Amino acid sequence: MADPRGFLKNGRETPVRRPVDLRLRDWNEVYEDFSRDTLKTQAGRCMNCGIPFCHQGCPLGNLIPEWNNLVWRNDWADAAERLHATNNFPEFTGTLCPAPCEAACVLAINDDAVTIKQVEIEIIDRAWDEGWVTPKPPTMHTGKRIAVIGSGPAGLAAAQQLTRVGHDVVVYERADRIGGLLRYGIPEFKMAKHRLDRRLEQMRAEGTEFQAGVEVGVDIPVEDLRAEFDAVILAGGATAWRDLPVPGRELAGIYQAMEYLPPSNRVQEGDLDRSPIHAEGKNVVIIGGGDTGADCLGTAHRQGAASVTQLEIMPTPPDRRADAQPWPTYPTIYRVTSAHEEGGDRMFAVNTQEFLGDDDGQVRALRLSEVVFEKGKFVPVPDSELDLPCELVLLAMGFVGPEKGKLLDGLGVEYDERGNVARDATFKTSVPGIYVAGDMGRGQSLIVWAIAEGRSAAAEVDRYLTGREVLPSPIGPKDRPLT
Repeated sequence: MADPRGFLKNGRETPVRRPVDLRLRDWNEVYEDFSRDTLKTQAGRCMNCGIPFCHQGCPLGNLIPEWNNLVWRNDWADAAERLHATNNFPEFTGTLCPAPCEAACVLAINDDAVTIKQVEIEIIDRAWDEGWVTPKPPTMHTGKRIAVIGSGPAGLAAAQQLTRVGHDVVVYERADRIGGLLRYGIPEFKMAKHRLDRRLEQMRAEGTEFQAGVEVGVDIPVEDLRAEFDAVILAGGATAWRDLPVPGRELAGIYQAMEYLPPSNRVQEGDLDRSPIHAEGKNVVIIGGGDTGADCLGTAHRQGAASVTQLEIMPTPPDRRADAQPWPTYPTIYRVTSAHEEGGDRMFAVNTQEFLGDDDGQVRALRLSEVVFEKGKFVPVPDSELDLPCELVLLAMGFVGPEKGKLLDGLGVEYDERGNVARDATFKTSVPGIYVAGDMGRGQSLIVWAIAEGRSAAAEVDRYLTGREVLPSPIGPKDRPLT
């Protein structure tokens, strides 16, 4: 282990966030620098447990005690190598993952968990700074061609794995830039896009081909796709958003979160001077209390909203792990993100009854009521109605599955009971040669699951095309014979 008494001597420390009044003036990431000496101390809190439950908490099976130990010993290059052994993009998870590994840390049973996520991001940032992250082109080519549909974390992980073992991989993305929600759904202050861009340059140097602005099934017929490629991985995500069919939904000023966030990111890309959906001077209501709602909250703050209120139908979570969510499960607790720290109000256990508009058809208020959960449904509390003034409403209630359209209909894939693309334990769909990874098959989930599924699907596709077992598979069938 690292420091045998580290967890006894030292408490948990995390980076300081930049002052709110300063960070609201820009779109830069919100954290101050974290000194390497402090990080070494934090890595030294890792106990190198006999059974490291942090592995159980991480879908990627990250070798957390190993790279904690290496950081404590100042062996950063080896730490970066161990980090990459299980994770293609630790800078993505190091900024965006909610860290289920920390919830599963053995130290978290009765103390504060090791700062696993911070050690991860510091390792990869130093690896880039030192030039340790280099392209790894294949040493041989199989002659097999694989199409990856979607360039989010699942698609990128699958593409990089398959390229590195010698396949010709083409990644298709219907947006005008590569990256999926990493590009246009995640605000710059949450993950700076240079982190994505440098990975894409690495992948191009390795041989992965990217085609942006191409919607497969529309710009490329499904028949042509099947004829040109030996296998296809569907990694288009769960992009069908959940709507709110209540009276007044047709009023102007009500948008889905994924209508609101991409233009703001395009401003940072230099495509627009100002977002066409702007919060400046407006009373904003965000419906949905998850991460996407927090992204909308931080964006509205930076656009100069007059007020922001975030609504959540669930009751206020507890401050500590509930008995029904024992260690090492990931608990639902009250969390304050950087966006919540920046201002705004949060309301829990409320439900929207209707939107109210003015004579011009513009939303002017939202009528809500308090709710309680009874007999499997939310029931309004009598005489609890309240009208919230608002000129901008953002729906951030999650996603209901993949978009049904010419791609999936043309391929003829089957769906599971939740409406996701059905697959077996090897990520195969009902159509031979067609695989699915990430949210398109799993449903809306975490970035760490997307990368894990991309890596696992890549291993299955390689095995399908070559019969070999050379790629690691963090999830999926184990110890099966070659066929």
